[in-house]
Amino acid sequence: MRTATKRVRVEPFVFHTLNTIFMIAIAVVTLYPFLNTLAVSFNSGVDTTRGGIYVLPRIWTFSNYKAVFATGDVGHAFWVSIARTVVATFVGVFLTAMLAYALSRKEFMFRRSITIIFILTMYFSAGVIPTYFIVKDLHLLNTFLVYILVPSGTAGLISAFNVLVVRTYIKTLPESLIESGRLDGAGDFRVFMSIILPLCAPVLATISLFIAVGQWNSWFDTFLYTSSRQNLSTLQFELMKLLQSTMNSNTTQTSTSAAGQISNMVTPLSIRAAITIVAAAPILVVYPFLQRHFVTGLQVGGVKE
Repeated sequence: MRTATKRVRVEPFVFHTLNTIFMIAIAVVTLYPFLNTLAVSFNSGVDTTRGGIYVLPRIWTFSNYKAVFATGDVGHAFWVSIARTVVATFVGVFLTAMLAYALSRKEFMFRRSITIIFILTMYFSAGVIPTYFIVKDLHLLNTFLVYILVPSGTAGLISAFNVLVVRTYIKTLPESLIESGRLDGAGDFRVFMSIILPLCAPVLATISLFIAVGQWNSWFDTFLYTSSRQNLSTLQFELMKLLQSTMNSNTTQTSTSAAGQISNMVTPLSIRAAITIVAAAPILVVYPFLQRHFVTGLQVGGVKE
């Protein structure tokens, strides 16, 4: 009896200990690449070429970030990226929720056909060239609207994946709530605005993060559609150009101190690390506020009983 009691007491302790060690190992493996990139971005460029930088810089410097923000185009492109991310996220989430609500209604007779068409778009795409000609014919080249209307992965105006996730979530909501709203005289749009949208906050936060990350990281659409308009250039496109020019040129940029001695040197490796941190920082700031809704939205919207 005592042996059995001891075994019962020991097993939870062993399990929690091994589980804690395993989760700490996963956390270290997950965080190390980011911490290493952060350390390299704050380390002297010439010293970085020696290697051996792990999670702390050997020689602290801000020269890498000064080189990134040395041109005024980066500051303006930063605000363009914020504008396109905010506008596209709000418009995309609202339209996605409206379409998902329509496809979730049993009385909508074409819901299956439209759903199949949306699923097919996840497997087949028209390609870049036809899309470019459509954008050109619609006179959207070199306009801000091209960032909002033209699809780019999950960052387009309507994404099939996002629609399916929201539709599945809406189907889990009690039908009695919608019926009670209609009994009170509410139409479909009123039911959608007053009942569906508030209850869909978790899944809408999830797709908001998908759209925002896609819009923020997108640079290829800028290259295709607005590269001739510098005032519409985005942060990612400017950082890509900076990285490309730095990698192509085999020379290093130097800055001298007041005494005339070389204080810091910027290398492609250090510039790449600084660009990575600058590009990822805004998303890292926003994500903690959406994390709780993000997990709930994926759990409920991704699985249907």
